[in-house]
Amino acid sequence: MFLIRMKFLQLLSRKPGKLEMLFQIPFCQKQFPYLCLATSTCLYSKKKKVNSYELVDQEKYKNLVCSVTSYKTSAQTPETIFEEDNLLYGPPVKTETKTPKNWVPLINPNKRIPLVSGHSNLPMKISLPRTKMPSVTRVLQQTMSPQQNFYLERWKQKMILELGKAGFDEYTKNLFLQGELFHAALESIFLSEEIAAKEQGKDIISGYLSSVQHVLKDISEVKALESAVQHETLQYLGLVDCVAKYRGQLCVIDWKTSEKPKPSLKNTFDNPLQVAAYIGAINHDASYDFQVSCGLIVVAYKNGSPAHPHFMDPDLCTQYWNQWLLRLEEYMGRN
Repeated sequence: MFLIRMKFLQLLSRKPGKLEMLFQIPFCQKQFPYLCLATSTCLYSKKKKVNSYELVDQEKYKNLVCSVTSYKTSAQTPETIFEEDNLLYGPPVKTETKTPKNWVPLINPNKRIPLVSGHSNLPMKISLPRTKMPSVTRVLQQTMSPQQNFYLERWKQKMILELGKAGFDEYTKNLFLQGELFHAALESIFLSEEIAAKEQGKDIISGYLSSVQHVLKDISEVKALESAVQHETLQYLGLVDCVAKYRGQLCVIDWKTSEKPKPSLKNTFDNPLQVAAYIGAINHDASYDFQVSCGLIVVAYKNGSPAHPHFMDPDLCTQYWNQWLLRLEEYMGRN
């Protein structure tokens, strides 16, 4: 009997609408009372789901609910918002801009510029003197932030892991060699000399030279090349790559080589501080009868892709000059 009923249901299910008519309450009770009873038991025997909100102690959170639901009539004021923020996050901390204790202007107001330069048309090239004065490079290296030191050390350990200690030493040696050959090649170009480098050296720097071709077109009136500068008041020195006009503006130019792109100035890390330090030194060095207010960092690429020239106007140079003075004070305080 049960099998007959199941077959009958299967036939009805093939025809749309018939099965629904079958399970209407009157029809079901009349024709299939037992089956309907079983179905009804199945439908209503399930446990009713408990709403989780019913378990909440509504009396306890009554005040909270009232405050939320009545927000339209109790608008907050800026004072109450500040009070809540102070309670949650504490009072706001204002970051104070540090100013150098021994502030010296970037431009030397006491320096007299002759109407006619006493130097020849050849760029100046002063050798570094033997002195106990700290170099710009040393000051920046010894006053790096903990974060900079961390990333530098992590990069070093990663390279040693990939290349081995001997391989890493060879890698850094080649980087310095490439930099020296690149600077020598640029100096020869500015002096209109033939590049006196070995064929192997030419191959190493060929990409870098191709990279800066579009920048070299905008450079004129070279005044100094690989020349020592010394700040007579602050007592530091450095070796400037180049002083020349870039698009009509006299700049301290710093040539950098890179295997990775550095499209923005922030990608050059402490290089802007280095340029600002050289600008200040030139302006306070009696050996130079001119002053500089702008800077240029040129990042050349080994693969020959166009170099990124990062121009620093007088305002930007002044900002980095103040940062350099703080780093110099930090160094002097330690030594």
